[in-house]
This record gives sequence, C-alpha cells and structure tokens, in this order.
Amino acid sequence: MNNKRKIMNSISSMNQKRKSSSLLRLFPFVFFLGMVFLLGNAFITVDYKEGISGWSSIIRLNLAKLKMCKTQLRPLGSEILPRGIVASTSDLEMRLLWGGKRIKNPKPNLLAMAAGIKQKESVNNIVKKFSSSEFVVMLFHYDGAVDEWNEFEWSETAIHISVVNQTKWWFAKRFLHPDIVSAYSYIFLWDEDLGVDHFDARRYVSIIKEEGLEISQPALDPHLSEVHHQLTSRDNKSRVHRRTYKVIGRTRCNEHSTGPPCTGFVEMMAPVFSRAAWRCTWHMIQNDLNHGWGIDFQLGYCAQGDRTKNIGIVDSEYILHLGLPTLGGSAENKTESGPIDETKSQHSSEKSVRKQAYAELETFKHRWKNAVKNDECWIDRFKP
Repeated sequence: MNNKRKIMNSISSMNQKRKSSSLLRLFPFVFFLGMVFLLGNAFITVDYKEGISGWSSIIRLNLAKLKMCKTQLRPLGSEILPRGIVASTSDLEMRLLWGGKRIKNPKPNLLAMAAGIKQKESVNNIVKKFSSSEFVVMLFHYDGAVDEWNEFEWSETAIHISVVNQTKWWFAKRFLHPDIVSAYSYIFLWDEDLGVDHFDARRYVSIIKEEGLEISQPALDPHLSEVHHQLTSRDNKSRVHRRTYKVIGRTRCNEHSTGPPCTGFVEMMAPVFSRAAWRCTWHMIQNDLNHGWGIDFQLGYCAQGDRTKNIGIVDSEYILHLGLPTLGGSAENKTESGPIDETKSQHSSEKSVRKQAYAELETFKHRWKNAVKNDECWIDRFKP
C-alpha cells in the first residue's frame, strides 16, 4: 500500500516537472508573440495616425480648392465646363472658310449705323470717313434693302443685318451685346442723316482718348444743323467742351451745374461709347422700347465716374445733323382702293412714329422712377 502510494507520488512529481518544463519552453514563444503584438500595434497606430493626418490634409486641400473655385466667377451656363475652354466673348471679324492665318491686328473700333437705301449717299460719305483698317462697319437695314449696297466697295466687308421697320436701338439691343463687341475700344452708334465734311474719325478717337471721354459725340454745326440741346452745339473756340453756360428754360447753367441739360449729356443721333460705358448702356436699353427716348438723360450713370468730366462734346471734329425723317416715312404706292397720296401718308406715318416715341419716353421715365424707388441697395451717386 505504501509502495503504491510512493509510486503515485513519484508519477505526480514527474508530471509536474514535465508541465513546468513545457511552460518554460512555451514562455519564449509567448513572449515573442507578445512583443510582435505590441510592436505591430505601435506601427499600426502610427500608420493610422499618419493615415488620418494624410486624409485630413487632402480634405483641407479639397475644401480650400472648392472655396477658391466658388469665388471664381464663371459665365452663366459655363459652370460645368473647364475654365480654359470657355470663350465668353466674341467679335465681328470675318474668318476665311478655307483657313488662313489669324488676324494679327484686329480692328479696334466699331461703327454701327441704321441705314435706309434712300440715304445711301449720306451713309457712303460717313463710312468713307472711317478707316477700313481701324473700324468694323455694321449696317442695320430698316427697309430690307441689302443687295442695293453692293455698288460700294466697302459693302463687301461690312456686316449687314436686315429687319424691316426697326430702330437702331432695337438692333443695338439684339446685335451689340457687350460680350459681342468687347473687342472694340469705341462703339460709334450713329444715325444716317449726318453731314461729315468736317469730321475725321482717327482724329476724333485720338482726342477722346486724350481727354478721357467715356461717352461723347461730335459737336453740331449750329448754323446748318437741327440742334435740340444747346450743350451739343459747337464752340468754335475750343477742342472739347463738357458744359454749357446758357439759360435753358428754367435752368440757369453755370460752373456748379452737375447734370443735364447743362453737363454730362450727349444726344442720341451720334453717340460714341467706350467699351465699359457701352456695357452699362446696353443694360439700360429697354428691350420693348424701340426709340430709346429718355436714355440720353441717364447716360451719366454709365460714364464710369464723374459725368461732368467723362462725358463731352468734341468741337474740333464736328458734324451736321440734317434731321431727315426716314424710318417709318415710306409708303406703298397703292392699296386695294387705289393710289395713296404719298406726301399725306408719309406725314401721317411720321406723326404716328413720333407719338409712339413720346409714349415710350414716359414709359421709360416711369420705369426709372420705380426702379430707383424699389432698389433699396442702389445709391444715387449724383444725388446732391
């Protein structure tokens, strides 16, 4: 019995030694696994932190880029396009169908005129005063006659737009968008009934550049022209004048006058606009008012600053305003009831056109008044 107990004790002791020996052999392996785990966890933590830091930097860069892109103004409708492909402006230069070199020296200025074939000699005289190398010529044909102009050499390179019985302001609103004419330093928007014997376009452009005139017109010969506003009458003792000192109605003009009819004003038969002034003026032209009456008294707001300085009348290059009734003055030869008295018909037509022009003037005044009243953010820079 004792022997048996001794044997059992001996076996138990041997088992304990074996277990201890096995644990000792496992300890280095467990220790190694622990170290691997700790080191691996350390590396993973560093990588994780570096990863978070990296992603954070990328996010910040993208947000900054997004913020920058939002502040960059893009033309309406082009937002989905890459900036480099957007061509937001144009010009009126002709391009060859069969290729050819790009125009190295595009024409810097534009002459746009309302023209009827009955005044073709007057129009021809005007166009010849504008150098073909410095002016694009654009004719608005209000009588539908286009081919009849082919007898003039310059007609081949002119831009012809024909819509019957529309005024130059109707044409200008539709075909002289600021983005289309942005290539031109000066836009001459003239009537056809002008005498230009004492006018040179090159000298005129040189003068208005020197004088810093954003809006201007040639002075009118007071002896031979139809003059409606004293300010536009020629002063033969000066090169340029910006104000008149006459008494006009109830207004006594002097050096302290700040607006029309004493200063800051041109008539609408022969205005000349800088690129910036035209962009502003185009927005003021009402789409549904053909005659443009009333705009002249508000042009000062488009003078890019002080209208008493930036609007002027050029005396040294002056013109005649013949005041010929053209648009709306023609009549058909017959009706179903027989021949028309053309003189009577023309007089009636002129009267109707003028009546409409006066009505549009009142409409424009009313719109301006309401616009000023309802725009709380607008500040009248000329208000005393």
